[in-house]
Amino acid sequence: MAQLTTPTIIIHEPSQRDFLPPNVEVVELHAPTSAREPLAAWKLNAFQPDVVFSPMQTIGSVGRNFGLILTLHDLIYYQHRTPPRNLSQPVRGLWYLYHLTYAPQRLLLNGSDAVATVSKTSQRLIRKRRLTSRPVHVVSNAPPKIDHPRDPVGKREKILIYMGSFMEYKNVETLISALRHLPEYQLHLCSRISETRRQEYLELAHSYGVRPGQLYFHNGIDDSLYRNLLRKATALVTTSRSEGYGLPVAEAMAEGTPVILSNLEIFEEIGGRSNPGAQFVDIGSADVSHQVADAVLALEDDKAFIRASIGAARQAQTFRWEDSAKTLLGIAEDIHQRRSRRTS
Repeated sequence: MAQLTTPTIIIHEPSQRDFLPPNVEVVELHAPTSAREPLAAWKLNAFQPDVVFSPMQTIGSVGRNFGLILTLHDLIYYQHRTPPRNLSQPVRGLWYLYHLTYAPQRLLLNGSDAVATVSKTSQRLIRKRRLTSRPVHVVSNAPPKIDHPRDPVGKREKILIYMGSFMEYKNVETLISALRHLPEYQLHLCSRISETRRQEYLELAHSYGVRPGQLYFHNGIDDSLYRNLLRKATALVTTSRSEGYGLPVAEAMAEGTPVILSNLEIFEEIGGRSNPGAQFVDIGSADVSHQVADAVLALEDDKAFIRASIGAARQAQTFRWEDSAKTLLGIAEDIHQRRSRRTS
């Protein structure tokens, strides 16, 4: 956005300024988890904004004198109500209650001029559940721009990558089960993980007869190491039962790394139904772990891997932050023009 216009960015602590482009101004507001969030519009009015874009849906709209775009990424927490563990206990409790019914969501979203979401899948579900009477626009997520993906004929290792949380619906257990059929492969779990969860996975792997060392826990990984890991891996794998977008999938494909995915609607949208770089397994099948293993073994064929790597990189190019920024700016300009006509 900062390459298209000169936005003012709302932050809630000074250190956030270090992550922003130099050509933007900032204003400081409370944290989005603050009890003052429902009244945010009253404080924002003082800055006289034209249009406010929030990457969440909780920012207060009551009494606003500006255009407002709210974001609803997905509907996962209506299916899986366990709140993120990094939130305080009171906020976790409110989060759970919030998702017991669609009514609070409708109230918040209808306080905006427009709603943004990150995929066509989420857009369809928002409309299906009638969560808002406002226009719903797709402002897609995207991977980083990679000018030179991995060499598809280069050396690859028998490494599989999982990047994501370890919540129940992520279904990492199926990936561990698949290692029984892939004794030469190592599964790298890249995200931060609690010791309790780590022990659960180790015990599960032992019960399946998975060899020691086939599970590798990074407990967090920096960008450069992760990129290098992607570029030598055979595939990124996920058998999640629910997703809103799947940014790790797009990131892996951008590097030219094939992906093996559960057959969710959103994964078929992001991975591409006819993309040789994405293979899909039936998440509802009793032999899904065998399907994962078969998909991995199919990539041992050099020609198949080359087709998959090229296809993955090509598919990732259909999602670009530049396009999303232009879409978002166009929505904001349209809202501003309509509000200006009403007040003139």
